[in-house]
Amino acid sequence: MTRPSETTRAASPGRSVLWRVVQFVVGIGLAVFLLWWGLPKVAHTTWPEVWHLLSQLQFSTVVGLTVLMVSGLWLVTFLYTGSLKGLGHLQAMIVNACGSSIGNLLPGGGAAGVVVTYKQLRSWGFLRRDISTMIIVTGVWNVLARVALPVVGILAIIIGIGGLNPLVAQAAILGALIGVAVVVAFWGALASESFAHKLGRWLMKVTKPLRRRRKKEVDLEFAITDLRRRIIEIVRYGWLEMTYGLVGFFGVYYILFWFCLNSMGVQMPFAYMFGAYTVGRLLTAVGITPGGLGVTEAGTAAVLVGWGADPAQATAGVVLFSLFTHFFEVPLGVVGWVIWWFSPKTEPSDAEPDRAAGDADAPRGSGPHARAVSPESS
Repeated sequence: MTRPSETTRAASPGRSVLWRVVQFVVGIGLAVFLLWWGLPKVAHTTWPEVWHLLSQLQFSTVVGLTVLMVSGLWLVTFLYTGSLKGLGHLQAMIVNACGSSIGNLLPGGGAAGVVVTYKQLRSWGFLRRDISTMIIVTGVWNVLARVALPVVGILAIIIGIGGLNPLVAQAAILGALIGVAVVVAFWGALASESFAHKLGRWLMKVTKPLRRRRKKEVDLEFAITDLRRRIIEIVRYGWLEMTYGLVGFFGVYYILFWFCLNSMGVQMPFAYMFGAYTVGRLLTAVGITPGGLGVTEAGTAAVLVGWGADPAQATAGVVLFSLFTHFFEVPLGVVGWVIWWFSPKTEPSDAEPDRAAGDADAPRGSGPHARAVSPESS
């Protein structure tokens, strides 16, 4: 006779798969709705006008934009190599491409991207502790670059220039506040061991209802202080390389954003262009659709049109930018999967504990860092 606990465990994987399918269908459906109906509605234009502009794009322009996109993706590999000793740039490119492709296909796909990153790095022989630390560090560094630097610029634009759609402004401010809170907590835990213990105890209290469902108790206070020691070691030798990678990535992608809009005829002062780009990067954190698809484009187009850009030209430029930063990364991810599949594999030195504990330390796609590991998809 099957006991209830066994039935529950047997049914759980089926429910999990079904839930993922539902998430995928709902997320894709919402993204299509927001793009097809919401984007032209918000930007006060029509798709025939947008397609007319996109159809006039020159092949040489497409090649130049592709070079910029690949250059940005190559620069972000410094984030990975700086946070994981022994990782090569080609391996980092594969990990980033595969993780981004999943993040761009699934709502909240950053969680699945974390698992993929872990499995690929394990296949190349990296230790569990090093991988988990790398995932957290890259996630926090991504937040630092995505939030700490542009937040001041966004707030200045909102106050000084105005004209932002209220919903867009609220979403940008909310994303900024959440990011700042994460950054403050991170730096506080990094700077003070006492703060790290207090943060761990606070998280233990906050997450107590959730942890009751888990069979294995997780000591968050110990986990945070342990991670603090490991992160400090990485930050000491890799902070410059990681910072260079993310600043370079976001810088190149801003140039890509500018050229996409400029090729569609949009010419605006730097403050407006940069403000719209920054709002768009923050809106990618909205996880209701894959990679914030639809939400990001509608918000960015609304900002540009609100500041006086031609509706059709602004929408066409935003769509073109989205094609390069969202859709074109999917085939790159497929190429990355193929290269990884045929790449030489190495047995990790801690493989036996892996089998015994069932990858107990493997990231499960949860926690504040789960979505932020990949700059393009978070």
